Amino acid sequence: MTKIKELISKERSQYIVFIGLSIVVVGLTGIAYFSNSLIFQRFIGGINPLIASFFIIVLGFILLSFLLSKGWFAIYKKGNLKGLFYSSGLAALFGLIIILVDFNTRLYPADLNILFPESLLFYPAIDFFAEILFQVLPLTLILIILTSLSKKISYSKITTKINHNMIMWVSIFAVSLLEPIYQTIPLLSGQYPLWFAGFTFMHVFLIILSQLTIFKRYDFITMYWFRLVYYILWHIVWGYMRLKLLFQS
Repeated sequence: MTKIKELISKERSQYIVFIGLSIVVVGLTGIAYFSNSLIFQRFIGGINPLIASFFIIVLGFILLSFLLSKGWFAIYKKGNLKGLFYSSGLAALFGLIIILVDFNTRLYPADLNILFPESLLFYPAIDFFAEILFQVLPLTLILIILTSLSKKISYSKITTKINHNMIMWVSIFAVSLLEPIYQTIPLLSGQYPLWFAGFTFMHVFLIILSQLTIFKRYDFITMYWFRLVYYILWHIVWGYMRLKLLFQS
C-alpha cells in the first residue's frame, strides 16, 4: 500500500489524466445507457454498463499502476503532441482502407455500427473498455508470465539471458493476435469469402500491433486516441454515411 501511495504521489499528473478520462467514460456510458438501455447489450450482454465500467476502471487503474511501477509503460506523457499527431494520421490511414473495402465489397452487415447520434456517446466509452480488456490486461499478464520464466531460466544452469526487449515484443505480438482472432471467427462460417476473413484478420492485427507499439513508445492516452480516431472515421462518420450509400436504394 505504501508503494502504491508513493507511486501515485510521484506520478500524480498521470493519475489525474486517467481519472479525468475515467469520469468522462462513466458520464458517456451513463448518458448512453439511460437514453437506450440496450445499447451495450451486444457487447456485454445483460450486465449493467455502469457497473461494468466501474470494474473496468478499477482493473485499468491496477494494471496501469503495475506497468507504470515497472517503468515499462506510461499512462500519459506531457508534451506528447507528436505522438498524438502521428497516431491520428496512422489511424486515419487504417480508417480509409476499411472504408474503401466496405464501399467496394459491401460485405459488412448493415447493422455493424451503433447508429448516430448515439454513436457519439457509445464509441468513446467502448474504446476505453476495449483498451483495458483487449490490450492492457493480456499484455500485463503475458509480460508477468514471460518475465517470471526468464528469471527462472537465468537462475538455472542455462546461462542464456533472455533480453527484456525481446520479451516485450513477443508479448506485444502475442496480444496483437487476440482481437483479430475474436473478430475473424464469425467470418469463417462460410457466409463470407475466405479472402475477406483473411483481410479482416490482417487489418485488425496491424491496428492492434500499431496501437501497442504506440503504447510502448508514447503512452496509454495516445493508444486510446489512436482507436478513437479510427472509430470516428469508421464507425461514426462512415457508419452514418454507409447506410444511405450502401443500403438505401
